[in-house]
Amino acid sequence: MSDNTNVPMLEIRDLVKVYKGGKKKDDKTAVDGINLSIPRGAFFGLLGPNGAGKSTTIHCITGIAQPTTGQILIDGVDVVADYKLARTKVGLSPQEFNVDIFSTPVELMDYMGGYYGIPQEAKMKRINELIAQFDLEEHRNVKFQKLSGGLKRRAMLGRALVHTPDLLILDEPTAGVDVEQRRALWAYLKKLNEDGKTIILTSHYLEEIQYLCRDIAIINHGKIVASGTKEEFMKDGKSIEEAYLAVISESDNK
Repeated sequence: MSDNTNVPMLEIRDLVKVYKGGKKKDDKTAVDGINLSIPRGAFFGLLGPNGAGKSTTIHCITGIAQPTTGQILIDGVDVVADYKLARTKVGLSPQEFNVDIFSTPVELMDYMGGYYGIPQEAKMKRINELIAQFDLEEHRNVKFQKLSGGLKRRAMLGRALVHTPDLLILDEPTAGVDVEQRRALWAYLKKLNEDGKTIILTSHYLEEIQYLCRDIAIINHGKIVASGTKEEFMKDGKSIEEAYLAVISESDNK
């Protein structure tokens, strides 16, 4: 972690991502000049309709995709110029279960710890901490495919946190989870944030954003069309859902 606590945990400067087509006219601009600064310790909601640019932005932050132009800094570290260090500072829990379904929660975390070169003893200590933190003790050696939706999400969270990243990105972390398990996951996420973890959350459950996040940005057509505190979005007695729908409608009509 940077010694300078004034350095944002995430800073995005003029980010543009263009996916090349066969011809120039077929190029697709997925992200079109995004600027964003997220302080350490934030619980930040990133909203937008499907195809708005959320996933592309996340992919650029985590190194899955390369920015076309612009700069992304995680805790002051450039994600392109110093990719290896930047990658250790971020953990991603994706919407898709992109794991070996025949692996157990312990094996998933062990593999990820190995990816980051964590020594065996320290790795197992960390895995056991995460297994306990997410109440996975009874399920630690159960194959992923046999777990319930909520337990799968907890295992994915553990995998994302095994290398103790400074920044945690959650892409639809409660998709396919029932109401009771969703509330349990919210409690885990609130505790992580209260313990100092900076979290970026994307979700189509706007109640989830309203409950968890303190600051919000809305992306549409590759641009940030609104940003501010939760209170600013909810002024005049609006819910986050009402404010979000109004912002999207207005940006679609421009």
